[in-house]
Amino acid sequence: MDSQKEALQRIISTLANKNDEIQNFIDTLNQTLKGVQENSTNILSELDEEFDSLYSILDEVKESMINSIKQEQVRKSQELQSQLSQCNSALENSEELLEFATRSLAIKEAEEFSKAARQIKDRVTMASAFRLSLKPKVSDNMTHLMVDFSQERQMLQTLKFLPVPKAPEIDPVDCLVADNSVTVAWRMPEEDNKIDHFILEYRKTNFDGLPRVKDERCWEIIDNIKGTEYTLSGLRFDSKYMNFRVRACNKAVAGEYSDPVTLETKALNFSLDNSSSHLNLKVEDTCVEWDPTGGKGQETKIKGKENKGSAHVTSLKKHTRSGTPSPKRTSVGSRPPAVRGSRDRFTGESYTVLGDTAIESGQHYWEVKAQKDCKSYSVGVAYKTLGKFDQLGKTNTSWCIHVNNWLQNTFVAKHNNKVKALDVPVPERIGQLSFYDANSKQLLYSFKTKFAQPVLPGFMVWCGGLSLSTGMQVPSAVRTLQKSENGMTGSASSLNIVTQ
Repeated sequence: MDSQKEALQRIISTLANKNDEIQNFIDTLNQTLKGVQENSTNILSELDEEFDSLYSILDEVKESMINSIKQEQVRKSQELQSQLSQCNSALENSEELLEFATRSLAIKEAEEFSKAARQIKDRVTMASAFRLSLKPKVSDNMTHLMVDFSQERQMLQTLKFLPVPKAPEIDPVDCLVADNSVTVAWRMPEEDNKIDHFILEYRKTNFDGLPRVKDERCWEIIDNIKGTEYTLSGLRFDSKYMNFRVRACNKAVAGEYSDPVTLETKALNFSLDNSSSHLNLKVEDTCVEWDPTGGKGQETKIKGKENKGSAHVTSLKKHTRSGTPSPKRTSVGSRPPAVRGSRDRFTGESYTVLGDTAIESGQHYWEVKAQKDCKSYSVGVAYKTLGKFDQLGKTNTSWCIHVNNWLQNTFVAKHNNKVKALDVPVPERIGQLSFYDANSKQLLYSFKTKFAQPVLPGFMVWCGGLSLSTGMQVPSAVRTLQKSENGMTGSASSLNIVTQ
């Protein structure tokens, strides 16, 4: 009976998975059908626009040619009209002279005849009729302005659709995920010298494998990529994977998308656990700020008691103690009662809040930035069993570095109430356990220990505030540094913390 139930359960699970695959495929088909209809309409509209543009260009060329012909006609007409006017004027003068010469032949007196003959000679010498060119300055031939459209007509008759670029190919082996950046590389299946640029699309997802049509995020688009690779930098890896696809474009058309690839983007994401927060701390997602009005009803000074744990510390050196300052308590207005979570809120002088995600193994990285006027803060990790009166670093269940800007400036590493002064400047950002300067990636301090149980990120703040950056990978520079450090080679007992 039980074996039959198990077999039936496997069948049901198989059918459910197949139904999910079929439904996803139906969604894909419907999306594709909708895309065919929309894209066909768009292509027809673009074709009309192209032909309208072509007609417009032809109209412009025609108008320009007509203007050229008319200008040539006007130029030649003006030349011929001018020549015709000159000829008519010369002919008129010549006929007048001819008439005068004919009358002069009838003069009988020799002296008058001689005078008339000299006048006629002078006038004939100066007559414009004898200086005229009796050849038209321009011809009536206009064939130099005729156009042969045979080649253009042949070209238009052979007009066809521009070849669609083939889909590029993305090889996950050539892609790189590191330092909260992703470099995507692709290649064309065959050389295509008509490609003008590429379009890359990506989206974050929590689903492995092929992209789903109904995913929780839309595709982000990066256009006009000239090369065959692109790097997305400054990402927050707040999802498990990222989908990528790329298409090639020439001057007129975009090709099909490449087969999508899914790249894993490992990173630790967590927020601050408000249910663990001290009432004097105001917590919002990844920010915590000192709130002196929030602690009404607590006892003013409760000595922190040490919580017993089993962590083994191998490399801490004993130094002078450095505790958290004890500000004056003030009675303030009412505040809603604390919401109880899976543990008690921190109280007394333990101005602490824990992260909401337990870390069991692996290497992880996050960054913490303190406000410039923050007087005191600690950044570290702790067991969930850290007592509600305990301060970070003052028990054997917590590890931290502590910055004190109140009365005197100190920068120390703390564990089990033992203090190690750090002879380095306080960085702008800090990363945890080991602790690094997040800008220079300089190693600040390493705790070497065997954790007996999962740890939670822990933060203490007094008179100021901290902001977290999670969803970050362990930087390459930090990983390289760890390889040269004993006991920091990526074992399950090492953590990486960066603070600011």
